[in-house]
Amino acid sequence: MAGAVKLNRPPIAAQEQIVPDIVRQHVEQAAFLWAQRDMLAAQKPPDEKAIAGIDRRLEANLDGVRVAGAAAWPFIIAAYDDFPERGELFLYGWTAIEQTDGRRILEAVELGRTRDDEVHGLVGALGWHDAKAIGPLVRNWIASEDGFKRYLAVAACLEHGVDPKDLLVRLVRDPDMRVRATSLRLAGKVRRADLVREIAAALESQHEAVRLSSALALNELGHAALAKPELHKQVLANGPDALIALRTIVKIGPDKDVRAWMGGLLKSPDTASLAVRGAGMLGDRTILNWLIHQMRDPALAVAAGGALLELFPEARNADLFTLDPAEIGQAFEAHFGDFGPNLPVADKVEAWGRAAALLG
Repeated sequence: MAGAVKLNRPPIAAQEQIVPDIVRQHVEQAAFLWAQRDMLAAQKPPDEKAIAGIDRRLEANLDGVRVAGAAAWPFIIAAYDDFPERGELFLYGWTAIEQTDGRRILEAVELGRTRDDEVHGLVGALGWHDAKAIGPLVRNWIASEDGFKRYLAVAACLEHGVDPKDLLVRLVRDPDMRVRATSLRLAGKVRRADLVREIAAALESQHEAVRLSSALALNELGHAALAKPELHKQVLANGPDALIALRTIVKIGPDKDVRAWMGGLLKSPDTASLAVRGAGMLGDRTILNWLIHQMRDPALAVAAGGALLELFPEARNADLFTLDPAEIGQAFEAHFGDFGPNLPVADKVEAWGRAAALLG
């Protein structure tokens, strides 16, 4: 198990009406399904149909955990011991909140603290529950001296679109950079126009995440001109949030200016993939032939595949992608190795496009 968090382990002895193997299946499936859902939701655009199907299965398995009650805990703990990842942390936090178990909630918080890369699972648990159910926790954490608890509280507010009112004035200046960045995004989401000055000041932060959150919030509040320079910087830096910044730039427009700017991105190997991916955000379905051409370049294929799905959602179920780079050719195998991301197969996409009369 990660870190030095000591979990309270109840004996694996279920009530008579509980079948241990069934409970274990519900636990394992719930953790797996939420992790799968989280991955799909992170894709832009997300596959809403697939997510809806997962949600139904996830709720069914969470119901199984509900019915098991305290008897589920040995299996939840064992699952986290074996796979201390975001899906298992989601289930740990969700169950603790569902059962209003203060001790388990504190354990979940400490697990999240020691697994910074998987903490989104705990945020997901807070988001899955009704806002009223987590209200007491959020009210307690949001004023805490513990920066991690403040982060969880603000992240929960962001998930539910809840405005913490006067507290947000302080939170957008919080010394904890993660709290500050999340609070800035929340200020934009709940349309706190009274905080524009504080939000704009965050553009001078030394922390990239804070500056991005400031720019996104300013755009939400109708101050795109203030946001644009930082958004451009974020794209040119090609960091982990470059696509978020790029999508916002596309929304701001105007279309002519965005296209011209993307043309510049395309000229540099450092940003060419962003230009290809951004082409899908523009909504122009006439570029399919051009996208197919980009799919033949290993460095641009993933971006071209993302643009394809954005422009043609119907392509998701057309068997146009592969996880085996060798299927496409030696250049792709050399670039990605034995296991690559979900890569579009240009020849299949071209045949599909012609059959659907999408190509001239």
